[in-house]
Amino acid sequence: MNLIVRQAEEKDIKPMAEMDILCFTAPWSEDSFRKEIEENPLAFYIVAEIDDRMVGYAGLWCIVDEGHITNVAIHPLFRRKGIGEALVSVLLEHTAQNGIRSYTLEVRVSNAPAISLYSKFGFESAGLRKNYYEDNGEDAIIMWRKS
Repeated sequence: MNLIVRQAEEKDIKPMAEMDILCFTAPWSEDSFRKEIEENPLAFYIVAEIDDRMVGYAGLWCIVDEGHITNVAIHPLFRRKGIGEALVSVLLEHTAQNGIRSYTLEVRVSNAPAISLYSKFGFESAGLRKNYYEDNGEDAIIMWRKS
C-alpha cells in the first residue's frame, strides 16, 4: 500500500464532502469544507491518498497553543489499515512543530474504534458533552492530550 499524506487543497473539497457522506450521519457540506480550507486561518487539513485516490482526511483548528481536532474520516473500504493512525500522527507532528502543545476533540460514546485510536496517541477522557450530536442526541466524550 503506497500511502501519501499531504496538506488538503482546493481540489480536495468535493472528495472530502463526498467522503463525509459515507462516514458520518451528519456530514459537512461542500461549502463547509471550502470555508475551512480556503478561508479559515485557524484550520489545518490533511488528506490520505492511495494510488491518487483519497481514502481519508483529518482536520484541526489551531487556537493559540491548543489544537481542536474537528474530524478524522476514513473511507469505509479502507478502514483498519492504519490510515487513521497515519493521519492523526501527521496531524499531531506537524502542528506540534508549529507551537501546538495540547489537543482536544469530541467523539461519540459509541465510536469504540475512534476512542481506541485516540487513546493510542495519549488522549484521555476528560468529561462528557450530553446530547452533543444533533442527529440522534448521542453524548460525546471530551478527550484531551497534553504535551
